[in-house]
Amino acid sequence: MKRQKQFKQTWELKQAANDPGTLDMYIYGDIESGYYDWWNDEEVKSETSADYFREELAKYPDVKNINLYCNSFGGSVYEAMAIRNQIKRHGATVTGIVDGFAASAASFILTGCDYVKMYSNTTQMLHNMWNVAVGNSAQLRKVADDMDVMMEGNRQAYLEKANGKLTEEKLMEILDNETWLTAAQCLEHGLCDEVISEEVDLTSANQLVQKMNLTLEQQINHNKNLTAQLKELAAEKPKEPIQKIDPVLEPVQKTNAEKLMAAFNKKPEVI
Repeated sequence: MKRQKQFKQTWELKQAANDPGTLDMYIYGDIESGYYDWWNDEEVKSETSADYFREELAKYPDVKNINLYCNSFGGSVYEAMAIRNQIKRHGATVTGIVDGFAASAASFILTGCDYVKMYSNTTQMLHNMWNVAVGNSAQLRKVADDMDVMMEGNRQAYLEKANGKLTEEKLMEILDNETWLTAAQCLEHGLCDEVISEEVDLTSANQLVQKMNLTLEQQINHNKNLTAQLKELAAEKPKEPIQKIDPVLEPVQKTNAEKLMAAFNKKPEVI
């Protein structure tokens, strides 16, 4: 029987104590999909995935207002896109409040809100989605072409939110430069609708920035190691799988090559 592990919950949905018609949603961490961990032979369920959000949102069918509090450096654009569209089609009025920063995929989710507020010392960060790819030259070119198509769709979400205050040319410049925008700049470009004059404590936000830098460095190094190992294993003949005594209760042992390929075949956690 396969084990199942859950990510630590970094967002939550709960009804406001003084108003059962209002739902508070907190996105305070990575936006990630679930996956199968071949190394430890267990399924990992993410509580920051679009699927989990859909299940939780379904528990509150009658809410009229949703407050979305955000302090996140982003994560998977695939998950963020689905979450954004779930918010967009929901019958409730959705208000986004940036508590620290809304970076990358988190800024994309905000485009689904009806109204966005930012404290005066908070920020958003916009950039082009990125990915790690492996394959021959034709396959790598296709990955780049596919990402261009996906970014075209992503830009439309930002432009829709900006409602004429941001040209596509200016947006592409912002994305190309991986730009951090102040609350005042977001207001100017239509990415938020109100700047709250008071400031918030950004201690937790600064800690997330440090974590983001470390996470990106670790992912780059991890992918470099995977690429090197794949090259070494490419010429090797895979060993026959080792059958366990009870194949129903015990999974078949994966070869190193299969585990590495599975790692690369995961949905890219593009930001």
